[in-house]
Amino acid sequence: MGFVIPHYPAVFWLTAIVAVLLIGVAKAGFAGGVGTLATPLVSLTIGVAEAAAILLPLLIVTDILALFYYRRDFDRRSMKILVPGALVGILAGGLFFRSLMGKDDMLRMGIGILSLLFVAFQVGRGFILGHAEKRAPGRLEGTVMGAVTGFTSTISHSGGPPLAIYLLPQRFSKHIYVGTSAVFFAVTNALKLVPYALLGLLKTGNWTTIVMLAPLCYIGVKIGVYLNRRFNETWFMRLVYAMLFLSGVQLILSGLAGK
Repeated sequence: MGFVIPHYPAVFWLTAIVAVLLIGVAKAGFAGGVGTLATPLVSLTIGVAEAAAILLPLLIVTDILALFYYRRDFDRRSMKILVPGALVGILAGGLFFRSLMGKDDMLRMGIGILSLLFVAFQVGRGFILGHAEKRAPGRLEGTVMGAVTGFTSTISHSGGPPLAIYLLPQRFSKHIYVGTSAVFFAVTNALKLVPYALLGLLKTGNWTTIVMLAPLCYIGVKIGVYLNRRFNETWFMRLVYAMLFLSGVQLILSGLAGK
């Protein structure tokens, strides 16, 4: 069976290219929140479930690239606590997806609300966590945050905020923080393949799109490395959060309008 180029509107390819490049930038260690924009952005042009399904294999490609750099540099205690909770969250996220299959308006509103919550978290993160004393959160707290991360990641590939709530108080070096995030999401994204497959989201017709977009993962990683070395992260992230905020508002409005 040969590859057939899907008949998506031109605006889809524009948003998909930007989204995949942002995923690569995020995996390169340039502010983990960058990749959170991917699903809301692509969901503006196609259905939420289809957008998430197309992006998941691309996330896994970038995970493999990230693991090449961080496979030895992560906090093992955090992984042992977070992953069991993530399993519960992934299961809950899969059930949530199943309950809303065919109700794209509600999914759009859900993704839009998550987008706005993420922006609110980033705005208030310094106030909430910036002055917290260094500590190692307990197993229960880590399991809960792992579950929330697994749930939000399953729905919209946006597990950054709950993971940050668990990791930031431990005051890891940037390398260990990024490495722990990279390894955790590599495991989480691989596990998400199970509910996505059971729900029929990994459609054969999408694989051509995925193969066409896959090289951009590597390009995005290289761009992330370049930005890390040469650009002011603060202003770059302000632009990303502004785009995420606008995408979230548009998704909520389109969901309310039934479009």
